[in-house]
Amino acid sequence: MARTRKIGRPGGVQATVTDLGASLVSLFVPTPGGSALDVVLGFDEVERYGSNPAHLGAVVGRVANRIGGARFSLHGREVRLPAFERGNYLHGGPYFWHDRTWRFVDEEQDRVTLALESPDGDQGFPGAVHAQVSYEASDCSLAIDYVCEADALTPINLTNHSYFNLNGQGSGSVVGHRVQVLADKITATRDDLVPTGELASVAGTPFDLRAPRELRCGLKAGLAQREPERGFDHNYVLRGFSPRDDRVGDVRPVASVWGDASGIRMDVLSDLPGLQLYTANYLDEPHGKDGFAYGPYDAVCLETQFFPDAVNHPEFAQPIFGPDRCFVSTTEFRFS
Repeated sequence: MARTRKIGRPGGVQATVTDLGASLVSLFVPTPGGSALDVVLGFDEVERYGSNPAHLGAVVGRVANRIGGARFSLHGREVRLPAFERGNYLHGGPYFWHDRTWRFVDEEQDRVTLALESPDGDQGFPGAVHAQVSYEASDCSLAIDYVCEADALTPINLTNHSYFNLNGQGSGSVVGHRVQVLADKITATRDDLVPTGELASVAGTPFDLRAPRELRCGLKAGLAQREPERGFDHNYVLRGFSPRDDRVGDVRPVASVWGDASGIRMDVLSDLPGLQLYTANYLDEPHGKDGFAYGPYDAVCLETQFFPDAVNHPEFAQPIFGPDRCFVSTTEFRFS
């Protein structure tokens, strides 16, 4: 039976986490009016997180996003992965980490930690990995800490795939939300959303979010410039990435979102080089929390990450970890 744990204190940020996929079930944030809003989409029945095709609230691993052709080379050896989407690897499918039951290994009032054992060959990747994810709530933030230890060199790139609506889950479209991403470039992609290797400037394009901008402005501009894509689903090259030996990099502000009706602001801080901005373009979930149905543009995802297909682009920062270097990373969602 699925288990859940609540963290946080009255008057502050309060979250609920389940062991199914180490998923974030709810995130209640204080509002300017003194109440609290749940700002992440999800399910009432916790068992639904064990089969979650839209990845609502999920921890995605062993490697988030796409790997072109579902293959890459590691030290001269070709590694073949399951081809899950248009001939590419995506989010670990079809053997998703977020369809599995994690273990609660530490439980405190403000913090919970969950663990998963990923054996050698899991999802096609070499090496066994011990993964831990911790959620910590404070008066104004939710921090997610990732630690993965591998017994052989292997790609590791974890993210959280929560769908945010700062007006409250179930409140409808987020196209009125303002968003700022501290990035001057995106990774240009082919039609299947696999990067070409080009880092394209956002200047003069609908992708330019260097200053706060309503999401509807990009959507009206025919953002993706291709069919059938209809919105943001792009990786931003974040400013200030600085790799470190003891963790992925230095944590710094990378993005902000403003709820147009609630007055809630969310700042995103991360130590990772990229952020996938996704406007839930194809979301179709008729059985969300509190009886709400979720559709396209009812939320926005901000998935901190290494760049998609980085393992096939040596010019990108590489998500390769092993016995001599653990994957240690933090992403924080800070509310005001």
